[in-house]
Amino acid sequence: MKTISRQKYEVSRLCLLAGQIMLESGAETYRVEDTMLRIAYAYGAVNAESYVAPTVIIFSIDGDVSTKTIIKRIDKRGTNLNKIALVNQLSREIAAGKWTLEEAYTRIQQIYQEEVFYPQWLQVIAAGLISGFCVILFKGSWEDFLPGLVIGSISYLVFIFLEHMTRLKFFSEFTASLIIGILSHLSIYAGIGNHMDKIIIGSVMPLVPGLLITNAVRDLMAGHLVSGISKGTEAMITAFAIGSGVAVVLQFLK
Repeated sequence: MKTISRQKYEVSRLCLLAGQIMLESGAETYRVEDTMLRIAYAYGAVNAESYVAPTVIIFSIDGDVSTKTIIKRIDKRGTNLNKIALVNQLSREIAAGKWTLEEAYTRIQQIYQEEVFYPQWLQVIAAGLISGFCVILFKGSWEDFLPGLVIGSISYLVFIFLEHMTRLKFFSEFTASLIIGILSHLSIYAGIGNHMDKIIIGSVMPLVPGLLITNAVRDLMAGHLVSGISKGTEAMITAFAIGSGVAVVLQFLK
């Protein structure tokens, strides 16, 4: 009996860590639940239940007195599609019988402890390039490309720094968009660039919560109403923070 209970605990621990990695990395709610259940059934669970929301994971195996329902609070969420792909691949290999329980848990710990797939300096450069080309995409001139690239890089660097220091995403996004508005105005005033509106639009693109909006819609379509509505609300708050920062600058420039 103790051996069975111990094995169920190990399976629960593995499933919970897999779900935590995926949820913190930006996976959809239904994908997290499906992955956890597949892993549990692959290791012999007869009946497994998982409930996932943006801030909590609840998981139980078989529902008898020998096992406990495990609850894990999620305090941080970001975007790391590489970790999601790694956990997905591991779950498929587990279902195919390629990993023992101990080996799988060791591997999932390695995935959890991995650093961000791209270093911060590369993220800043990529944000700048995205901003610059988005300026062109929104019909700005090539004279607007360079200020869009520089402003996009600076604002994203500020966003990363403030989010790391304060853990307040709204404040980080608001401040970054505020800097975008100020620098865009200064670039036009200095004669660098022709269209301030295009520079602003292109520079805010790395801050736009595209993945969050997509996941909210997909969760709603999958029937996960709580997760879909909460993610949609978070996306709206992010959009409000971005718009407010730019609006404050434009208001003072009138």
